[in-house]
Amino acid sequence: MTALVELRNIVKRFGSILALDGVSFALNPGEVHCLLGDNGAGKSTLIRIISGFHTPSSGEIWIDGKRMVFTSPSDALDQGIATVYQDLGLVPLMSVMRNFFMGREPVVAVGPLKFLKKREAARIAHHEMQKIGIDIRDPGQSVGTMSGGQRQSLAIARAVYFGARALILDEPTSALGVAQTSMVLRYIDLLRKRGIGVIFISHNVHHALAVGDRFTVINQGRTVGTYGRGDIAMDELQKLMAGGRTWQDLSSELRA
Repeated sequence: MTALVELRNIVKRFGSILALDGVSFALNPGEVHCLLGDNGAGKSTLIRIISGFHTPSSGEIWIDGKRMVFTSPSDALDQGIATVYQDLGLVPLMSVMRNFFMGREPVVAVGPLKFLKKREAARIAHHEMQKIGIDIRDPGQSVGTMSGGQRQSLAIARAVYFGARALILDEPTSALGVAQTSMVLRYIDLLRKRGIGVIFISHNVHHALAVGDRFTVINQGRTVGTYGRGDIAMDELQKLMAGGRTWQDLSSELRA
């Protein structure tokens, strides 16, 4: 299978700081590939390279078997790579419909003027939310009335509707409770079944193991390893993420 997105030996320097040191990573269509690492491991820098915000100091980016050079986020979007960040990019006081389109609303032109097709926009937003199991009362309701899981799902649904083939999710469950996390993980599984590739960035091994097909661990800017489901235990993943120290090691040290 040709990888949907592949990074080969990515190096990124910020002046004298080496943020990434030869990271390799590949995402296949219809796969949830979890990118795991503790804070400061280099996950955020890698996200920004894949999504076109940063250019690598060296290394290659391949999309559908073709080498690409991204100079801006629009280059990544043109290739169907969309990113949903932790802050979601939603405006709480704006309606679900307005947040769903966010500047890309369907309009009709009357001379030099353009008017919003409000009914069509509301219908699309309502339908797309229903497809993921969220039946909002009114597309005109403010996003601030939605739960955290619903907001996360709205941001993902928006990216998918506008053509994402590869979806980067930056810590999508970090601020959610159990029920809301379950909602988002079920949606991610639905995307996988639709053939969309998902890069699931997290430092929560429990959430990653619940939905992931493969797991790549990054530590101090380097790829520690890539493992398939069932090839590595949770404790070992946590140990790799922590650079060789597990919570059990820490607990023993603190007790001592």
